[in-house]
Order: sequence, then C-alpha cells, then structure tokens
Amino acid sequence: MKSAERYILILGATSGIARAVAKRFAAEGFNLYLAGRELDVLEREAEDLKIRYSIDAKAMVFDVLNHQEHKAFYEGLQPKPSGLVCAVGYLGDQKAAERQFEEASKIISTNFSGIVSAINIVASDFERRKEGFIIGISSVAGDRGRSSNYLYGSAKAGMTAYLSGLRGRMSRVNVQVITVKPGYVRTVMTEGLKLPELLMAEPEQVAEDIYNALEKNRHEIYTKWFWKYIMLIIKSIPERFFKRMDL
Repeated sequence: MKSAERYILILGATSGIARAVAKRFAAEGFNLYLAGRELDVLEREAEDLKIRYSIDAKAMVFDVLNHQEHKAFYEGLQPKPSGLVCAVGYLGDQKAAERQFEEASKIISTNFSGIVSAINIVASDFERRKEGFIIGISSVAGDRGRSSNYLYGSAKAGMTAYLSGLRGRMSRVNVQVITVKPGYVRTVMTEGLKLPELLMAEPEQVAEDIYNALEKNRHEIYTKWFWKYIMLIIKSIPERFFKRMDL
C-alpha cells in the first residue's frame, strides 16, 4: 500500500486506540486528518506526529452527534482521504441510562447512529471512486447482551451488523471494510473499572492488529485474538443460565 500523499481520516481521534492507530499509520508515511471534539488536544497531537514522523497531520473539529454538519465536514476535506478509521466510542452509564432516556440516547447515538451518518457519507465517496478502506471499531460487547452494559452492547451490535452489510456492498467496488472487536483495552474509557489484568490490551497492540488486518485484507478481527474464543464460549451459554449470570 503506497502511502505517499495519501490521507487517512480518523474520527474520534482523541481516544487511546485512535492515538495509537494514528502513530501506526504515521510510521508508514500516511498523512492524517485527526477529527474530534477537543481541538486543542488534537492540535498538539498533530504537531507531535508531524515532527516525529515527517508527515502532514491536520486537526479538526468533528461532533458525531451533530448529524447535520457531517456532510459539510467531509466536503471540506481536501484532498479527500483514502481511508477512514472510526474510533468514536462512549461507554456511558448503564444505570443512569435505565432511568434517563437522555443517557440511553447518547450511548446509542454516539456508538451507532451518529457513526452511521458519518460513514455513509464517506462510503458513498469511496464507492464513486472505487477505492479506499473503512475500519470501524466495534466491540466484543456487541456479541451478546449482558445485564451490566446492554445499552452500550446493543449499539455495538448494531455497529457490527452495519459494517457487515456495508462490507457486502463495498466489496463490489474494491473498497475494504474491516470490523474491529476489541476486548478490554487500557484507555481512559476503562479507567476505574475492575477488569482482569490478564485480559487487558495496550492501545499499541490493538493498533498493530488493526494495521495488520488492513495489510492482510481481513474482514473482521478480535483484539486481542483470544477474545474470539472467549466470546464463542459466552455466546454458547444457554439463555436460561446466561440470564442468571452476573456479567
């Protein structure tokens, strides 16, 4: 994959995984559009990447919840990107979401409907050009609803199904679509949660898996790899037992 003069658009670029992905692509010589809500943070990241890797990096404001501005945002990118990495995510508060629809709506819109709005626009451009790639970061949480975070999980399940259908559509025009399902990753999102240390991944490991998946033309990956088998076991538990489990 030739990287010269090519730009990658990263949505949700302030997340731990997104930052690691940005560095991985920058190390290969790709230029970057870093998009998210915290412009000051992104500007510092962009400057660091430009100096460290001798590439071009541009910081820009992007709000996944502001659907009305997504088309104008994308039209303003010049040159147009050759790839998209969507790392937008919001874990939210399950208990609050059970009582307040505002929180439930934010979880669903941030992790699914807002992302669909943005990806649809990029996908249509890639389809017209008959080139590009789309990498969507979903989650193992979408493989089966668990009582502890089923609102987040349901949004990620929607994301996984959306990417699967998009992959079928885009395969006809030479556009690669990859679904990434991370397990526990050491990021700001997981700070303060009591998670098994042996199952934790560093953002850099996830970024490496993502880049390798692109190079190997993979369709879907779990990262770390063992989550594929963990989720296979979890999905195989009969519902009458599963609903009693504290997961």
